[in-house]
Amino acid sequence: MSELRLATRRSPLALVQASFVQRRLRELDVESVLVPLETRGDQRADVSLDEIGAQGVFAVEIQRAVLNGDADVAIHSAKDLPSTTPDGLSLSCVPQRLDAADVLIGRSLAGLGPGATVATGSPRRRALLLERRPDLRVVGLRGNMATRFAVAGGKDVDAVVVAAAAVERLERNDLIAERLDTEWFVPQVGQGALALEVRDGDDTTARVLAPLNQRDVLTALVAERAFLKELGAGCAVPCGAYATVSGDTTTLRGVMLSVDGAVSVRSVRHGNDPYALGLALALELRDEKGGGALAGWQRTS
Repeated sequence: MSELRLATRRSPLALVQASFVQRRLRELDVESVLVPLETRGDQRADVSLDEIGAQGVFAVEIQRAVLNGDADVAIHSAKDLPSTTPDGLSLSCVPQRLDAADVLIGRSLAGLGPGATVATGSPRRRALLLERRPDLRVVGLRGNMATRFAVAGGKDVDAVVVAAAAVERLERNDLIAERLDTEWFVPQVGQGALALEVRDGDDTTARVLAPLNQRDVLTALVAERAFLKELGAGCAVPCGAYATVSGDTTTLRGVMLSVDGAVSVRSVRHGNDPYALGLALALELRDEKGGGALAGWQRTS
């Protein structure tokens, strides 16, 4: 087949991720070319994700390029995907997942004194930090990974929280002060994974990508995304979910928190139907354990 056109964000990390896919394709004797695009989230880097709406702000333009025929494959950080795949696209391939955990850059949690300043643009990370350390001053931060690395441990910011996978892909593991345990600091849905979408009916491209797909990672992602879908885009409550797979059994851990971290609801479930597992965990946290009473919760249906 002719060169595959791979649509991706044009951020440095996204280009590294897309280049990883290119290398894997080259191992299969498949040539490809990158189609770098600027997303709404990139264009408004000075505005918090809460203000512009986090659902799909780093994905829609990438998906549109494939739907319009300007690219063959959409490459995403799986955590950037909306919980529902748009009509006309299929989540065709999920390659090997890197560490899904979050890490502290600058100082470890124990090394942060009372009132220390930690920066993050994520409501989930903010709430989880304040749950364990309500004395911390947590401030907003956006920008590429180089920007985040640069402010950590400086005059105004003692530490920054970022994804372990991002640090690993950029080969900067030397910066990590502490890896945060996923049993407490539950990751964002899809964190550490890549997600590749193709047009419905493009069986040729789907077959080319098939050798890159990791079945267990796709299964985990299905469970996590089902959890997020059931909670719905109208949920302004910080939440996270992380699945692992052993044999036919998927284990899914989830959390919903108040914005200030003062209240949290958590649970772990096991099952062999990942989609049903994700829905059941979301219902348990929201309806049975009181997550729906947290300030900021809105039902969308």
